[in-house]
Amino acid sequence: MSRKPTPIDQLSNDWVRQIAKKYPSYSTYLGFPGGEREMDDHSPAALKQDRDDAAEQIRKLEALSPQDEVDEVSKDALLQELQKEVRTYDSGLYFRNLNNIASPAQGVRDIFDLSATATEQDWDNLAARMNKVAHSLRGYAETLRISMKNQDAPAKRQVEEVIAQVAQITKADGFFREFAKSAKADSGQLPESLKEELVKAAEAATSGYAEFGEFLKDELLPNASSKDAIGRERYALLSERFLGAVIDPDETYEWGREELSRIIAEQQEVANTIKPGASIEEAFEILDKDPKSKLYGTDELQKWMQKLSDQAIEKLNGIHFEIAEPIKKLECMIAPTKHGGIYYTGPTDDFSRPGRMWWSVPEGVEEFNTWRETTTVYHEGVPGHHLQIAQSVYVKDELNDWRRLAAGTSGHAEGWALYAERLMQDFGFLDDPADRMGMLDGQRMRAARVVLDIGVHTEKQKLDGAGVWDFDYALNFMTKNVNLSPEFVRFEVTRYFGWPGQAPSYKVGQRIWEQILADYKSRKGESFSLKEFHKVALNLGGLGLDSLRRAMARA
Repeated sequence: MSRKPTPIDQLSNDWVRQIAKKYPSYSTYLGFPGGEREMDDHSPAALKQDRDDAAEQIRKLEALSPQDEVDEVSKDALLQELQKEVRTYDSGLYFRNLNNIASPAQGVRDIFDLSATATEQDWDNLAARMNKVAHSLRGYAETLRISMKNQDAPAKRQVEEVIAQVAQITKADGFFREFAKSAKADSGQLPESLKEELVKAAEAATSGYAEFGEFLKDELLPNASSKDAIGRERYALLSERFLGAVIDPDETYEWGREELSRIIAEQQEVANTIKPGASIEEAFEILDKDPKSKLYGTDELQKWMQKLSDQAIEKLNGIHFEIAEPIKKLECMIAPTKHGGIYYTGPTDDFSRPGRMWWSVPEGVEEFNTWRETTTVYHEGVPGHHLQIAQSVYVKDELNDWRRLAAGTSGHAEGWALYAERLMQDFGFLDDPADRMGMLDGQRMRAARVVLDIGVHTEKQKLDGAGVWDFDYALNFMTKNVNLSPEFVRFEVTRYFGWPGQAPSYKVGQRIWEQILADYKSRKGESFSLKEFHKVALNLGGLGLDSLRRAMARA
């Protein structure tokens, strides 16, 4: 029986639709009808409106009284989110929002990866959407100009990275041109007139990015900040945004150092099982040369991902988790971009577009090692992001739309995904020393960046005491702790410098999830059930981690 919506539910539902109306990319992500021909407004006026709308929503929400436990959680979590929105705007951070991975500079292009392409109407919508790319980027440039006026522009390092990304988008075979060339409906070829319109729209979108690139080079770069560190006060706010929890950065920094040492010791134990007396680095070399773990080409990679994902769903369902039928479909995809990285996008509200795991393979990379990536499939798929996010979409009868579709933090989602990786070890899915080493390699990276991120942005002394953290020191630190290509490590370190607080939210989020589990287990005693814990926690939907902790303490 469905729960009857309350005034808090209605306010929450209205808030989701208000966001979707203002941000067409968000509507596309959720699969809501409307806005398919539009682009987001990143102008200063739009940001100010967001701030005012959040403040008004706070006023309305504070006047409502919860009617049940679901309302208690909803009001707590939504108030926390809205208050952080207002505080972030007031801090000036939105006006300097530019980095190499997760700013409007990337988002304007990225939405085309999720836009519908099945019908002639879909492609007509995309032509209209591409024609509005330039306008969206001009509004964004106006916002960045305010940071220049306030002498608070983004760091030079991030501006240079985005200039390089724009150059990739605007080259002869850049994204929009290739996207238009590939246009085809499920029913077959498109009319010639629409193909021509798509080519023109692709040129308009490419020109929009070219114009934005000129702004970056001519205006923003000369005014960019030479300082990478965000500072302790702003770091605390960003950390809270990404975690949905308040932490002590000094205590967390020391915990990160201890966790890193512990993982390295565990890696050494596994290395010894791969070859007695082998160092961690020697074990990596052995595994990289093992033909049993090799995949060649993206087709083989995609098929391997899909098979492993399907097997995990089949084996876990009904034992450690309850996996509903619509959630059992997870599509493993090779992303159209070539920036590197692996990510997940959730299903639409009606599951007509399933959850998807994307692998953005860098140019020229044709060889892959499964020992490194088995744990990644569990992280992005089941029991990681897909199970968590798709379950939130699924529980329509209990949760309002905000709780199901819009709530949550990086700490909640990424912390769960790392928690899920460790679960898969506990469940016996990583008994192969090679796969276990891959999991530990990822955990080591996540622990290392807790130390790096806090060290850089709160301007701590280097571990050797020779001055404060800087880019070269951070790059060397990560190179020692990450078994990946120099190009990937440099991209990642640049990401941490430009997106403060986000990278640590993975490992710190895992820590908080494990603390919540330990508290729940202690309270339940002999009646404790891990399956029940997962069911209760996931059915809460996305929450900030402090709100999750409070809700699970009452469960």
